[in-house]
Amino acid sequence: MRLASLLCIALVLSAASVRTAAEQLTVYTYDSFVAWGPAQAIKETFEETHPGVELVWIAPGDSSEMLSRLIGELQLGLPTADVFLGVADVELHRALAHEVFLPLHAERISNLQYVPQRLRLEGDTYVVPYDHGYVTFVYDAELLPEELVPRTLEDLLRPELKDKIILQDPRTSSPGLSFLLWTIAHFGDAWDQFWRELLPNVLTVTKGWTESFEMFEAGEAPLVISYSTDEAYSHIVHGDLRYRVLTPGGEGYRQVEYMGVVRTTENTELAHSLLDIVLSHEIQELIPTSQWMFPANEEAQLPEEFAEHAVIPAESLSLDLELVAENLEKWINEWQAVLVGR
Repeated sequence: MRLASLLCIALVLSAASVRTAAEQLTVYTYDSFVAWGPAQAIKETFEETHPGVELVWIAPGDSSEMLSRLIGELQLGLPTADVFLGVADVELHRALAHEVFLPLHAERISNLQYVPQRLRLEGDTYVVPYDHGYVTFVYDAELLPEELVPRTLEDLLRPELKDKIILQDPRTSSPGLSFLLWTIAHFGDAWDQFWRELLPNVLTVTKGWTESFEMFEAGEAPLVISYSTDEAYSHIVHGDLRYRVLTPGGEGYRQVEYMGVVRTTENTELAHSLLDIVLSHEIQELIPTSQWMFPANEEAQLPEEFAEHAVIPAESLSLDLELVAENLEKWINEWQAVLVGR
């Protein structure tokens, strides 16, 4: 999930026009999964397994945007995807409320046996996890003096950090939403007061993770909401530990990402085959150094440097998904009111 030209996305999208729907399996996902994730390896494996069928990735935006697009197309009865890959747990209630997915046939997904129960949703038969990680803060050690590095969420309010923080919009970004829920889990009913005091230190709130991390890597601000694997990314990609993970008070917010078969597909067998390929050892072992997340397949081997430098927070926070479903609209409205009143 790192900086790369989005040209590959345009090429993938243009490929959709050269074949008919009967020869394609269309997958909606988020932009970074195609730009620098394992999408190409999945495509090659799938097309080798199913000669004559083209796998087409559609990924012009963040996962929240793509889910909104899918829901809108289903409501209007428009042609849409066969598979959706990239529903974060914090948004799963929205997908299920709109009946986006078909019930899965677990016997068609042989690699599901390697996914531990702790990552699955109890009683759910509509989606399967393919990776997981932790939303945290990341700071640029070359731009942020050690004495200004915040050690708790409350430290983020220090006036010395004015305009030094980049966040993502919880309405359009899953890590942005995870951070909002993190503050609710940490502060309880006082979460909105924390946000009021935090906003003077926020340089910008971007639409998605990609834009915010691009700004961060360009040096526009030294603190960004991202993932606890970014020290591994910094070490493996840049050969240093310039980008360092910060878990305020030892905390991070757990994020699990899911995939499922869209209810209107006429290609259920191909769709199940795709899910099985994504969970295969070969693809799952690409996840750490392409998506910078932990694989869902617990038998997938982690690269040594990734395992050494990826951070697991001492305290992994999460809110009950039913609680989120019941309150999210209210919380988003309250967050917007805080933002408008900044």
